[in-house]
Amino acid sequence: MGIILSIPRYLLGLIYVVFGLNFFFNFIPLPDMTGDAKSFMTILINSKFLLVVKIIEITAGVMLLLGIFSKLGLILLMPISVNILLFHLMIEQGNPIVSIVVVSLNFISFFAYWADLKNIFNGGAKD
Repeated sequence: MGIILSIPRYLLGLIYVVFGLNFFFNFIPLPDMTGDAKSFMTILINSKFLLVVKIIEITAGVMLLLGIFSKLGLILLMPISVNILLFHLMIEQGNPIVSIVVVSLNFISFFAYWADLKNIFNGGAKD
């Protein structure tokens, strides 16, 4: 894979590792949420759901950074990326620019591995 197509993978991995670790160590202050966004995040945190998501984010991000099981990392991060975008568009209704960038990086990285990943989209199971 060319270096140009590797850059989005590394950026995506870095974003997920940094923000996943920030959940545990709080080294980047995040703005306070209000309204439905705060209620939604409170439920995710109290139920430990967000804890599991952050562990997946860190693990998949490390996979992308190290180039180990990168395709699996991309597959794991795709629904997380889309859900982050949906959260910013539908619940928080704030500035979705960062989430659009994350989804774009995920799609570009997915495209870079398209030759290997296209078989996922073949319908039906092989007997």
